[in-house]
Amino acid sequence: MPFLPAWSGCGVPNTAPPIPPTATPTPPDFIIITGDAYVDHPSFGASIIGRVLESHGFSVAVLAQPDWKTTADFTRFGEPRLGFLVTGGNIDSMVNHYTVSLHKRKTDAYSAGGKTGKRPNRAAIVYSNKIREVYKHTPIILGGLEASLRRLAHYDYWDNAVRRSILLDAAADLIVYGMGEKAIVEIAEALDSGLSVSDLTFINGTVFKTKDISFLCEPITLPPYKKIKEPSGKKDYAQSFMQQYENTDYLTAKILVEPYANIFVVQNKPAAPLTTAEMDRIYALPYMRDYHPMYEQEGGVPAIEEIKFSITANRGCFGGCHFCSLSFHQGRIVQARSHKSILAEAASLTHEPLFKGYIHDVGGPTANFRFPSCDRWARADSPPCKRQCLTPTPCPRLKFDHSDFLKLLRAIREIPKVKKVFIRSGIRYDYLLHDPEGGEFFRELCEHHISGRLKVAPEHVSPKVLLHMNKPDFGQYKKFAQKFAEINKKLNKEQFLVPYLMSSHPACTLNDAIDLAEYLHSENIFPEQVQDFYPTPGTLSTCMYYTELDPRATPMKRVFVPKGQKEKTTQRALIQYRLPANYDIVKNALYKAGRKDLVGGHRGALVRGRKFIKKT
Repeated sequence: MPFLPAWSGCGVPNTAPPIPPTATPTPPDFIIITGDAYVDHPSFGASIIGRVLESHGFSVAVLAQPDWKTTADFTRFGEPRLGFLVTGGNIDSMVNHYTVSLHKRKTDAYSAGGKTGKRPNRAAIVYSNKIREVYKHTPIILGGLEASLRRLAHYDYWDNAVRRSILLDAAADLIVYGMGEKAIVEIAEALDSGLSVSDLTFINGTVFKTKDISFLCEPITLPPYKKIKEPSGKKDYAQSFMQQYENTDYLTAKILVEPYANIFVVQNKPAAPLTTAEMDRIYALPYMRDYHPMYEQEGGVPAIEEIKFSITANRGCFGGCHFCSLSFHQGRIVQARSHKSILAEAASLTHEPLFKGYIHDVGGPTANFRFPSCDRWARADSPPCKRQCLTPTPCPRLKFDHSDFLKLLRAIREIPKVKKVFIRSGIRYDYLLHDPEGGEFFRELCEHHISGRLKVAPEHVSPKVLLHMNKPDFGQYKKFAQKFAEINKKLNKEQFLVPYLMSSHPACTLNDAIDLAEYLHSENIFPEQVQDFYPTPGTLSTCMYYTELDPRATPMKRVFVPKGQKEKTTQRALIQYRLPANYDIVKNALYKAGRKDLVGGHRGALVRGRKFIKKT
């Protein structure tokens, strides 16, 4: 549903007198079109971009979840003076619509009342094409996760094919990839100065199309789309992805060029990360921290519940999990807000009418990362290396420090009306264990910041699978679990670890899945939820899934990939072997693997043998 014109200022009510019916309203500078219901909160990308542009003097209208079956909604505000800014929403529209089993989801947390059907599949493409039906030459700039991770040719799980850059399918002019505050302001000022959108080839953090690449400085030319889209081009696809993966750090990245039949798609270097002062400014903008009131009659927007009383403290992650797209989107460098900024936001939450004393989270992609991994991020003369920071063993340059985060949490706890501060975003347990001074933080984490259960992500037990996930050795998790139990015993607290586990990741065989089930049985752990590996754009694991090659190796090595639905169902069932509905699947899997020793009534058995009564 589009916004009413009275709310066309990025969520700020328009207090000016109503426009007479005969008057023509002045078109805004930009129109943001988003696949989400509009929530004016800094956890939503459309809200941040709108507020940032507004703070730089540009007028912004927001068109949330327009009806894409006609062009009527797309003309509601008229033609913007400078351009349309299009995003599929906070998450990829295909992930929003479909489970990993390709079943339609029954709810949408980013739509009013949690109802589905408010946005199309491939929302960014559909919205952009609809704009082009009406406005042939108005600049269209794509942004958000859906566009960022599809900025170059990519394997698409839902089509089971390699799709070309979303820039071409959307008939758009630019993509802003990553966290786009700097790039969008630079674009806005360039367009406002009179430059054509076709001239904007110089902005870091953007992707553009051109027929002439002679002006580019030392670009890396990727394998052409024609080659990598063919089934015979999987090795070239893996090579292309690895070149992209190794060019995500703003200090070392090169310009990338992807050739098509009669055009080139060019990815500029990533934008420089935000400074602490810049982050503070962005998070201090006057967000209303709620969904638009027009959704009230439908029950509100469910996504607000988890974040309304949460605080984003940092961005970026140097953890490097292969199934995660953070490195591809936000980058490896950690950017953090100042204590003053975070404490001011925490204090403001206490004045919210619904605040009951509990701050649900203070964190980001990884809560206990507060600074860049090493000093090289501050030195252009000796930039960061391509080595993984934490795995398989921590880099000697990696700085371990929880003192700043601990100081911040203590200060938040002292704010009047704050009863409890929880940490629900990820804790990187191997980073915590390697900090020689981390014991104090660990103790206070258990004492003050857990609501009975702490979620952590060991993901698997198999060394081979963990290596392909780029996760730490499972011994690190066992050491963490032991320390966690010891601390809680001293505190006289009954608290539990909830391990996130993943099934069907590339390299995970049936025997690996059985090893995981055996561990869970030995520890009397019964996961309520299991995450099947979801091959989404922008991850190294998805590259392995599609190509069945490990692109890190030279030469590339074959990787076993569980792709069939039966294989994936079996691996998931083994993790939840106690469910009666999984009995036959688990028993058949154990027999197939030659593990009859795990069937029966003895202590180590995963499932009991059934006695059948012969019918007479």
